[in-house]
Amino acid sequence: MGMKQAKTGHIVWDWNGTLFHDIEAVVGATNAAFASAGIDPVTVAQYRELYCVPIPRFYERVMGRLPTEAEWQSMDGVFHRHYTDRRAACALAEGVEELLGEWSAAGHSQSILSMYGHDELVPLVRGFGIASHFVRVQGRTGPSGGSKAEHMVRHLAALGGGIAPERTVVIGDAADDALAAAHAGVRAVLYTGGSHGRASLAETGAPVVDSLAEAVAEARRMAA
Repeated sequence: MGMKQAKTGHIVWDWNGTLFHDIEAVVGATNAAFASAGIDPVTVAQYRELYCVPIPRFYERVMGRLPTEAEWQSMDGVFHRHYTDRRAACALAEGVEELLGEWSAAGHSQSILSMYGHDELVPLVRGFGIASHFVRVQGRTGPSGGSKAEHMVRHLAALGGGIAPERTVVIGDAADDALAAAHAGVRAVLYTGGSHGRASLAETGAPVVDSLAEAVAEARRMAA
């Protein structure tokens, strides 16, 4: 009864805080942006507790008010300058190369959808020597700070009809990844190694895991 048809799964990977372990760089750059506005620094634990998108709302949680448009533009500029400086010291998350290789070798497909600038994302992925694993690598092309939901819908549409929504799983480190997945009609697994603590991830109702190996195992179960 049609058992010959391979059940091909697809993972949509997030980049920052998921495949790319950059939480220290992100928090350092955030604190530089805060310092430029006379705001006290946050720890990684505080960042994970408070972080949300759109980013101005995260800043509001820390500042006690929404930043003005001018403040947001200035802080965003400081963040990106400092992040770019610190990014060079960051590496892929533990075991990423093996996990990507095993998923591909099993006949499944995978892609990257990130809210990081597309023109910076693509060379970074290539630089780590992992680009061949992905059918599509897509970063943000509009202004920074927004939500991922509409990007996810467009990303999945661009992948074409060969990928079944019921066997597609988003793996990310933010509540927004689960919201974007739900918006696009696919499922998500959330990982605690990036921008969010376990409590805020669990609120989404998506499974929460502490390693990318667990995330892929969960995706494999979901896509079966």
